[in-house]
Amino acid sequence: MNKQEQVMAGIREVFNKMAWLNKLKMEDILKDYKSSEVHCIEYIGKNGDSNVTKLGEAFYMTRGAISKLTKKLIQKGLIESYQKPDNKKEIYFRLTEQGQELYKVHDELHKEFQERDKAVFEPVTEEQFDSMLRFVEKYSNHLDSEIKKLGVDTKSE
Repeated sequence: MNKQEQVMAGIREVFNKMAWLNKLKMEDILKDYKSSEVHCIEYIGKNGDSNVTKLGEAFYMTRGAISKLTKKLIQKGLIESYQKPDNKKEIYFRLTEQGQELYKVHDELHKEFQERDKAVFEPVTEEQFDSMLRFVEKYSNHLDSEIKKLGVDTKSE
């Protein structure tokens, strides 16, 4: 296995382990919600004036899929829709009180995960972080290019 294959295998393994560990913890506490619902709540909680377009771009999902997801969240009482007085065309979403509680629980879990993983990240130097961040950005940009080559516009679906 060459170094590129080793890196890719390592990334997959780390991602799968992290997702599995986090899922175990989240399933216990957030068992009544799907991952996509919780992450939609997280996005709306962190970003003002969230709408179907912004959510679709963030999650690489179609407008139709986001519409279904937000409809479920409205039915569950986690978000509500609103319009701005100066723009009656666009519909935006915000968290309800119940949605804010779920957001807080999810945020606390993320803080637990960061605390759990501190031992790995504390000894990393600024230069090492910068190098890792450059790699992640470069790879992400490469994947964006590949998505565009397929004729998929994640900004307007």
